[in-house]
Amino acid sequence: MTVTRFVKFAVMTGVFVSGFALGGAFQGRVDAQSKGRVYELRTYTTPEGKLTDLHARFRNHTVKLFEKHGMTNVGYFVPEDMPLAKNTLIYVLSHKDRETAKQSWDEFRKDPDWVKARTASEVNGPLTTQVVSVFMDPLDFSKMK
Repeated sequence: MTVTRFVKFAVMTGVFVSGFALGGAFQGRVDAQSKGRVYELRTYTTPEGKLTDLHARFRNHTVKLFEKHGMTNVGYFVPEDMPLAKNTLIYVLSHKDRETAKQSWDEFRKDPDWVKARTASEVNGPLTTQVVSVFMDPLDFSKMK
């Protein structure tokens, strides 16, 4: 890993974590600004050796269930560099708006197919140790709107 790549990744991670922290501090303001389509950046950290199991759960169940509940799958990613490459899944969803996102997540969490898939995939322990969610609005010069 080059120092430049590490610095870029560290800065990007810091921006997203800061956005998450500030989003919690100014929750009312963030909700008020998000009247249209929003993007949700989610970062999952897994226990050692569980990342491939988490990938399988997403590949075989979760992605389809997100679509079923009105969430748009934008992209799924793993960091290139260690140590995050061995225990981190990052993905982006799109929602009509914040209220729809909340409703979709509520329905998803109650879905019997999700409960069954989660339970089966965690028979040997949980697949995540941390989940971070950041809602984002595209800027006027963004290709994604």
